[in-house]
Amino acid sequence: MTSQTSKIHVRLTEGRFQNLRRLISWPLLLAFFGLVWVQVDGQPWLLFDFTQRRIVVFGSYFSWQDLHIMTGMMIAGAALLFTLAMAWGRVWCGFACPQSIWTWLFLRIEHWVEGRAGVRARSDHLPLKGQRLLRRIIKHGLWLLLALVTGLTFTGYFVPIREMVMQLVTMEASLPLLTWLLCMTLLTYLNAGLVREQICLHACPYSRFQGVMMDDATRKVSYDRLRGEPRRSSENPNPAAAACIDCTLCVQVCPTGIDIRDGMQAACIDCGACIDACDQVMNKTAQPTGLIRFASEKALRGEASRLWRSKLVGYLLITLVALFATGYGFVSKKELTAEIRRERGELFRWLSDGQLCNFYHIKVEGFDPTLTQVQVTLLNQPELQLYGPEYLPLDNRGDWVAYRICTASPQVSTLPLLVQFTANKTVLVKKSSFITRTISG
Repeated sequence: MTSQTSKIHVRLTEGRFQNLRRLISWPLLLAFFGLVWVQVDGQPWLLFDFTQRRIVVFGSYFSWQDLHIMTGMMIAGAALLFTLAMAWGRVWCGFACPQSIWTWLFLRIEHWVEGRAGVRARSDHLPLKGQRLLRRIIKHGLWLLLALVTGLTFTGYFVPIREMVMQLVTMEASLPLLTWLLCMTLLTYLNAGLVREQICLHACPYSRFQGVMMDDATRKVSYDRLRGEPRRSSENPNPAAAACIDCTLCVQVCPTGIDIRDGMQAACIDCGACIDACDQVMNKTAQPTGLIRFASEKALRGEASRLWRSKLVGYLLITLVALFATGYGFVSKKELTAEIRRERGELFRWLSDGQLCNFYHIKVEGFDPTLTQVQVTLLNQPELQLYGPEYLPLDNRGDWVAYRICTASPQVSTLPLLVQFTANKTVLVKKSSFITRTISG
């Protein structure tokens, strides 16, 4: 991998891959900044609600006991990522990764405020004063503003954004919330504005293990050495020498600062910027495009390269199985959960009124806003009496409520218990046991 010690001034370019990247990234940006504001019947459409211990996904409510569904989604996403890497390299990184998307946004701001990459590179040694200082202040101010909006939006998926904005406007926001917003703002500012390519070079684990998933049939951004070498230059002006004119535009437009002509490198995110820049040069020099292109090692050697291989099919099957399991989880999700725990210590206790009692703690949570309270009843045990609140509020605070179940005529064996929880049309039955004292004959 090419080491990078100096600051990278990325030159912006145009082309079909940059258009494709925008076609993918802009809908993702609109979804990220827009969905957080969407409400249905007064409820957020997407929310990880820690206070109510539930997850709202497109209007559907999930409990924290449904986290296996989220696990299935993550497995499906990882398997899909492996499928893409096996087929086309790190196209996720180049076209849809949040780090890349926000880096390009910050680069656009830098280009708009301080000028083209060449101008910025030439002015690096100049004193930071006057108009140059003003432009630098404006750039970092816009970076911080975008980072703040990003932090607010991200936090809005965990705290209802309308309530959060109102708290900030009225200066009633809590210290933990302000601290979190500050951290998210600074992290976005550092990652996309100051650190940038260092995340891809050193922090991203994907670049380290991508080679395990790829093989010589994987299509990735590649330089055709057979066609491009030896490069034309002022020392070698022969037009028949090779296609590459050593203009270094492929290096100048690379967001991680590598030279694709050095071969496959862990820092390459397969964004296609070097392809667009090189194709423009090929058009200007009246040569066929594709000196840099998405190609496999086999294709570069002139060998047949199949897209579908056994490993790729395996990754795809894992993706489909995980998606099927996740879909089943969505269908079988729970709207009401309940837990029953016996009180520690005594198995039973005699009370002064002659009743034998077992003591329990019950916790009930509802994950549909239409469920406001739940009725607690015993089933099929007429000789047992339940003592405790008949109705519990579904405020999802996670409180355990004390109950006792008693009988005036203890039996010689342990009795099975069926406790029914009813909230509107939702009915849940949980099992437990009632322990009695053995009576000697």
